[in-house]
Amino acid sequence: MAATLGPSGWWQRWRRRLSARDWSRMLLLLLLLGSGQGPRQVGAGQTFEYLKREHSLSKPYQGVGTGGSSLWNLMGNAMVMTQYIRLTPDMQSKQGALWNRVPCFLRDWELQVHFKIHGQGKKNLHGDGLAIWYTKDRMQPGPVFGNMDKFVGLGVFIDTYPNEEKQQEAQKRRYSPGVQRVFPYISAMVNNGSLSYDHERDGRPTELGGCTAIVRNLHYDTFLVIRYVKRHLTIMMDIDGKHEWRDCIEVPGVRLPRGYYFGTSSITGDLSDNHDVISLKLFELTVERTPEEEKLHRDVFLPSVDNMKLPEMTAPLPPLSGLALFLIVFFSLVFSVFAIVIGIILYNKWQEQSRKRFY
Repeated sequence: MAATLGPSGWWQRWRRRLSARDWSRMLLLLLLLGSGQGPRQVGAGQTFEYLKREHSLSKPYQGVGTGGSSLWNLMGNAMVMTQYIRLTPDMQSKQGALWNRVPCFLRDWELQVHFKIHGQGKKNLHGDGLAIWYTKDRMQPGPVFGNMDKFVGLGVFIDTYPNEEKQQEAQKRRYSPGVQRVFPYISAMVNNGSLSYDHERDGRPTELGGCTAIVRNLHYDTFLVIRYVKRHLTIMMDIDGKHEWRDCIEVPGVRLPRGYYFGTSSITGDLSDNHDVISLKLFELTVERTPEEEKLHRDVFLPSVDNMKLPEMTAPLPPLSGLALFLIVFFSLVFSVFAIVIGIILYNKWQEQSRKRFY
């Protein structure tokens, strides 16, 4: 009668039967499971976050390029380096952008941005800053930190040059202490495509809120987080090297459609800086909603902010097709001929009646 094997005996026997390929497969599986981002609770409530890799980017920056198969597309002067993606170098008149090519259909999300702004310029002799986008259109170069004006969606701006203040100084006028802003400055803007970003005033007329953020030439990491939960927009920063989030902007009643694109862009003019992005990490946030909140938080089709009136967009008329244009011209001619014939008939009758009066 065979002796009964204990747990250690069974393990030794099973281990001898495994080939080297089996062991390598098991090791690879364990590494994949260990490196995956599982759910993690955030905040005091029942909120969990899940890393969405199709909307995230980190070293070694695989899936970045200009082709259609890449998850992230570069534009302009943006370059992939080993430790970062440089949107613009410390040179004049450069602009670059990085755009995710996968639209985001998440309801609640959080975007964490690891960035660095540095250069040779002295105080107030550097610019212009970078922007983080969640917009309907992507890869559209323009004057707003390297992106198009009159965008549709959300823009968060890290502005490093005080254009308005310099204009006031040139005109020998001074700010009152209550309205002066200290730069670098973070601000946010929601646009339905009808508003222009006022670059000369640093976006002041359309900003939702803002805060000072001293982020240039720091020797430690700088982070920005954009959180959108239950129509509530919160922007925080970690720029003090303390690994703590500090509040910057908080706006309730922000309505953003789903299916927009994430991106980041930068531009330099007469002044310049290195604008680098180290990582972009998007987390899906799962939050509980009451039935009343479900009704209130239905999908929208155009960005808006409660208690903030945005000019309504007038949709342009679609161009006429060739057939439609032909029919319009044809019926116009027919109507003109018909009107001329009727006019001639009426004129002849009037002449006949005039002759009868004389007889």
